[in-house]
Amino acid sequence: MKTSDLLVQCLETEGVRYVFGIFGKEVLDIADSLSKSTSIQYVPVRHEQGAAFMADVYGRVSGKPGVCLATLGPGATNLLTGVASATLDGSPVVAITGQAGMERQHKQSHQFIDVVKIFEPATKWSVQIKQSETVPEIIHNAFRKAASEKPGAVLVELPENLASEAISRIAMPKRAAPIVVPSMEEIEEIELILKQSQKPFILIGNGVIRQGASEGVLSFVEQLQAPVANSFMSKGVLPKNHPLNYFTFGFKDNDLVSEGIAAADLLIVIGLDLIESLPKNWNKNKVPVVHIHSQEAEYDEYYPVRSQLIGDVKHIFKLLENKDILSKEWLPSNSLKERILQESQVYWNEETISKQSLMTRNILHIIEKHTDENTIVLSDVGEHKMKIARHFQPDWPGQLIISNGLASMGIALPGSIGAKLAAPNKNLICITGDGGLLMNIGEIETAKRLGLAFVIICLNDSMLKIEKQMMEKQFGHSYGVNFSNPDFVQLAGSFGIKGVRANNLIELDNLLAHEVSSQDGIILIDVPISE
Repeated sequence: MKTSDLLVQCLETEGVRYVFGIFGKEVLDIADSLSKSTSIQYVPVRHEQGAAFMADVYGRVSGKPGVCLATLGPGATNLLTGVASATLDGSPVVAITGQAGMERQHKQSHQFIDVVKIFEPATKWSVQIKQSETVPEIIHNAFRKAASEKPGAVLVELPENLASEAISRIAMPKRAAPIVVPSMEEIEEIELILKQSQKPFILIGNGVIRQGASEGVLSFVEQLQAPVANSFMSKGVLPKNHPLNYFTFGFKDNDLVSEGIAAADLLIVIGLDLIESLPKNWNKNKVPVVHIHSQEAEYDEYYPVRSQLIGDVKHIFKLLENKDILSKEWLPSNSLKERILQESQVYWNEETISKQSLMTRNILHIIEKHTDENTIVLSDVGEHKMKIARHFQPDWPGQLIISNGLASMGIALPGSIGAKLAAPNKNLICITGDGGLLMNIGEIETAKRLGLAFVIICLNDSMLKIEKQMMEKQFGHSYGVNFSNPDFVQLAGSFGIKGVRANNLIELDNLLAHEVSSQDGIILIDVPISE
């Protein structure tokens, strides 16, 4: 057996089903080894960034590390954006790259750069395999580190000369991570704090969905009867029509939820990664915090932690189930819930559909109408992401996928491939702007080659709208944010997929009624938006 065979054996042992990537000279031995695997499907992509985004969203949807592969130099650096996105959003990813042989790493050499050092700020661990014998433990530890809380990306680099080296080793067995829970003394301390509080406010973050704690958190909310708001990435833990659902916080403008936070005497912050939204933006009154998360709180002037429960969030709420959680039954004043409903326009009169324009929020209402528990909606980054964060309110946790840490444009299309492979029985709607779509448009070929079926909705306005809006607000004019587009319907046809244009909401409504659940290949719907 050669080292690359052993590496693939280790991937098989870790339960890897897909490897997304592009081969190059320095990973040809890995390619040869993958070709002999009976349990791993290699997915050739059109750009390494797409491979990393696929691994990112695959990891987020499946809860298991997604794997991407690239050669040295530009192949490796092309992975960097998607790898950084995974780390900041808490998606488990293992990135594997080739490298120049050890014999030429001490001097300037063709395509050789220190990839391990470049990836260190963007990963939880970045390591080069220096001895073939270490492959089993490095791969095993890479997967453990990628999946452990908070999940993120790990880079493993294999020099070309080691890949073909003969070796006699076997993969390390996969082991389940231990479940960490707080002590009963810590649970009882939180119980006492909750009893003393009169006006607690609950904030939910991405860690709740990531750790499968939604059901336990909902039961806790029902016991406490306190108002609740979610981050961009944790929508759906409370159904839209739940009376305690105050929807989304973390906006820079018109964040009405902050009024409810300011009126509280205690914040119960569950699974919130502070990268989602800095506390100074929503806790200006420095309300005391009970921190419930898998990791210790990052101390912050605007995040004054009174007590914390650290461990597996799902199991923490199992422990709280048996505690005497007193009902508070308080609501923020000044008709806050009604004002939030008016601002977010969560509910919409379907009877007026023929009179409504193709504004993003109206489009989102049409999309929401055609989603159910079996639907994943994946948002790209851009002005429409902010509209989705404010106006789109799913009823199920994990239904909406938003990239909010690195917030990189271009994630939606390749991410949809990762999501569909992770959850093949789910319907999928990819919402993207024209700018984000064209960044990774080549991955339509990848999706078609794989035989996938999902809907792409392209919100087409021929500009970078959020940058235009920010410039106009700050300077009174905009510059460098407009561009022209191809005919997306014809472009879709050139890829061999269905392309249509929805010129009004009724046309979009009729298209989605048929296409979302049809599983009849990929359709790209070009929507010329009017705002």
